[in-house]
This record gives sequence, structure tokens and C-alpha cells, in this order.
Amino acid sequence: MFAARSMLAAASLVAASLAVLVATPALAKDRNVDIVNESGFTITSFYASAVDEDTWEEDMLDNDTLKDGETLEAEIDDGTDACIYDFKAVFSDGDVAIKRKVNVCEIGTFTFKP
Repeated sequence: MFAARSMLAAASLVAASLAVLVATPALAKDRNVDIVNESGFTITSFYASAVDEDTWEEDMLDNDTLKDGETLEAEIDDGTDACIYDFKAVFSDGDVAIKRKVNVCEIGTFTFKP
């Protein structure tokens, strides 16, 4: 009887462990991306919007700037589990750079260069 209980407990532990392993990837994808400015100019606004959005989300710099050589640690997650985003940077000289279809679930760094 003791052996049967031990085997049942071990089987339950293995089943629970497998359930956790299977569920873990579905819980949350890492959408943290370091936005690096190597453009030679200051970024005055940065936006990241899911590709199916018609408008840009709020400015992630929130009245701050990202000087040349600086990095913004951005959590790019709008709560929809989307991975594909469009990025928009507005520079101090008035130029705008847009990068379409960035997979924020697969990258850890995105760099704006000249």
C-alpha cells in the first residue's frame, strides 16, 4: 500500500511538473526591448503601436528625450499579446524614422542609426 501511494504521489508530481512546463511559454512573452539611439541626433518622441492600429500609441518618452548614445528600456506591451509592432522615432532635427513589422517577442535591442 505504501509503495502504491508513493508511486501515485510521484506520478502526480511528474504530471504537475509537465503541466507547468507546457504552460510556461504561453503565460507571457518578453516584450522588453532596449531602444538604442545611435543616430547622431536626439530622439524627442518614440512610439510603438501594434501593426493593426490606425494611430500611434502614446509617446513612450513621455516628455523626455533620448540623446545620441542613450538607451531606452521599453516594455512594449499593449495587453493584446501582439508581437509585431511598428516603431516611430521623431528626431530633434525634425526627421522621422518609421520601422514597420518589428517582432518585439524575438528581439531584445532595436537601434536607430543614421
